[in-house]
Amino acid sequence: MRPLVVHHNKVMAMLMLCTFQAHYATAELDEGPIIEQDIARISHRDAVNDLIRKGRILEKNTLVGAVKAHLEDRIIVYNNKCVVFGD
Repeated sequence: MRPLVVHHNKVMAMLMLCTFQAHYATAELDEGPIIEQDIARISHRDAVNDLIRKGRILEKNTLVGAVKAHLEDRIIVYNNKCVVFGD
């Protein structure tokens, strides 16, 4: 498993998001099937330390969810896509 792909500051219709994805590693970087992904809303009022804190929490939770699903054998990979079954 490759840790996370980080997409910072997606701005769409005045909504700012910080997104994280955990996915399986492949020969092409960032092209493996996605296991887990999550977002956090961020604001122009957030200070740099707020963004760092929110990003770290999001990164940790996303990675933990992906590793947990993998270790519990709740993932089926087919055609570069993942089906992740619930707890």
